[in-house]
Amino acid sequence: MKSFRRFGFLVLAFLTAALVPSPRSQAQGVRCGAGQDLVVQALERITPQSGDDAFQDALELLKHAVAECPELGDAWYYRSLVEKRLGHANLANYALDKARFNGSEALDQGLDPLILSTPASRGFETTEATTPAPAAPPVRPGPVQQKWALIVGISHFTDTEIPKLNFTTADAKSFAAALEDPNIGGFPADNVHILTDEQATTKNIKEELNWIARHAQANDLVVIYVATHGTPRTMDSAGGANYIVTYDTAIYNAGSFDEDSMYATAYPMVDLANAVATRMKALRTAVFLDTCYSGGAAGGTGGSVAPAGKLTSSAPSDTMLAHMIEGTGRIVMAASQVNEESLESNQLGHGYFTYYLIQALKQSKGQMPLSQVYSTVAQDVSQTVSTQGMHQHPVMDRSSANDDFALRTPGATASAKP
Repeated sequence: MKSFRRFGFLVLAFLTAALVPSPRSQAQGVRCGAGQDLVVQALERITPQSGDDAFQDALELLKHAVAECPELGDAWYYRSLVEKRLGHANLANYALDKARFNGSEALDQGLDPLILSTPASRGFETTEATTPAPAAPPVRPGPVQQKWALIVGISHFTDTEIPKLNFTTADAKSFAAALEDPNIGGFPADNVHILTDEQATTKNIKEELNWIARHAQANDLVVIYVATHGTPRTMDSAGGANYIVTYDTAIYNAGSFDEDSMYATAYPMVDLANAVATRMKALRTAVFLDTCYSGGAAGGTGGSVAPAGKLTSSAPSDTMLAHMIEGTGRIVMAASQVNEESLESNQLGHGYFTYYLIQALKQSKGQMPLSQVYSTVAQDVSQTVSTQGMHQHPVMDRSSANDDFALRTPGATASAKP
């Protein structure tokens, strides 16, 4: 009996040691969280058109990332791309071998933020031209063949200290319904994927963006809509949203802001920008971002906005919007300026931005060019919110003044792809 008890005690001790993280492993997790954010910072600095100085800055950040966390495969993979861009062939091959050894999701998916997906600006030059290259002729898409949409709305989170939102789920469902309405968007229901609350994890959002990237072709139309919190990498930052807060994002630990946990669990805004600029082949791609919620709602008769607790909510920066519209046929609308909150209305039962966006699409039966939709929405939102004694000004950016399209063309129909 004593030997059995001793054996049981040893087994229990072994299991306890295996299940309880050691201080060393916990420290390693912190370093890898910091390393992941260094990768995000590096990607925020570079685009296919960036100069060598920007790539050199990105390289230093990626070197720091692998120093913090040597097993971070994505850091090694992106370092290989940057080394190659700078003409360091041997170092690029070394970093790529490290990425393969450690495992890299970005490598497995073939992600390359240095090559735009639209034909007008595909690729980059590795040597500096002595004379300016002639401007490429504008790409003119043909009639819309298929329509695809990813709609994300998150009102509550696994981290219960993140302020809940009142109407983001309703906003997402209503916007999806407008897209599917044959008299507004005309999107096939099978091609409209909706992720709300528990479904809207970081992993699922990545997978759904991959789904669109695999299926949407040049003459297709793509819509991406996201309604949730957006936050900078530090709580005292005012530089725009670096991360999209997903359902399974963890921001707080025992009531304190845990930036390393956020780095490891939230969805980087630059990943969305790169997906739009370098992976979506559709020459008509529209992105609607409602990612600056305060966590409160404005009443219909002079209500006020509740404080957002300790979460600093932020809209995407001008730099990130500019990154998202690289290429051809990209239109991005954000619900507010970078220094404003996106407000919700108890009276409307929606966020102001999404409510007036849907109204504009309904009134035009989806046939109004999105630049005109934006003008209507921006005016309606700013005027209505001002009656509450507050400020919100939607913003729009697009690849060029010629890039404009409606969600529906009279007489045109799109069927689900078999």
